[in-house]
Amino acid sequence: MQILYEDNHIIAVNKAVGEIVQGDKTGDKPLSEEVKNYLKQKYGKPGNVFLGVPHRLDRPTSGVVVFARTSKALTRLNDMFRSHSEIQKTYWAITQNLPTQPQGRLEHYLLRKEKENKSYVVKPGTPNSQLAILEYKVIGHTERYHLLEINLLTGRHHQIRAQLAAIGCPIKGDLKYGAKRSNPDGGICLHARQITFTHPVTHEAITITAPTPNDNIWQNNFGNPEQ
Repeated sequence: MQILYEDNHIIAVNKAVGEIVQGDKTGDKPLSEEVKNYLKQKYGKPGNVFLGVPHRLDRPTSGVVVFARTSKALTRLNDMFRSHSEIQKTYWAITQNLPTQPQGRLEHYLLRKEKENKSYVVKPGTPNSQLAILEYKVIGHTERYHLLEINLLTGRHHQIRAQLAAIGCPIKGDLKYGAKRSNPDGGICLHARQITFTHPVTHEAITITAPTPNDNIWQNNFGNPEQ
């Protein structure tokens, strides 16, 4: 487990592909429990350790995850992530297809289907649909792949995955949204690269950056991407 930031109120880690942030029906040990164990051992805490989960990443995705170490921090982080105020999330995605424009703003209405665990782009006005907005720019190339930097302006289910697929650029390895083949590790090439936010207690500006996964897909193609 790679710790990216830690103070008395929050802790941020770099989630690996395949890890789950919070416990689910699989019964697999979640990242939240690993962080609790780390805090318990480091600080010699007796009994249960408090750890709040204000946001999550999909299992096949990697990158920055922020946890709250106090209830005060959790309440404020929950509000920030819910309203997208005082917080900015930047993702990197590898695609095989190149968008028609080197940078742009995507606006789609998404409809989430719980049973399929998938979101679909639908016509405006479709019942239960939600507006999804992101901005992207192409920041790297190889002969086969392209690296996109994405700033989320809304926080919808599978938003980046669905919106990039809608413009013909599914994320590498993302079979659910149209990729032609899976990645060796079963993940997708979507990485929560950076998060910038106002500290929930000290009110300082915090920026946390996660190194890309240490695997061939990322390191051989985009070991030193343009920034």
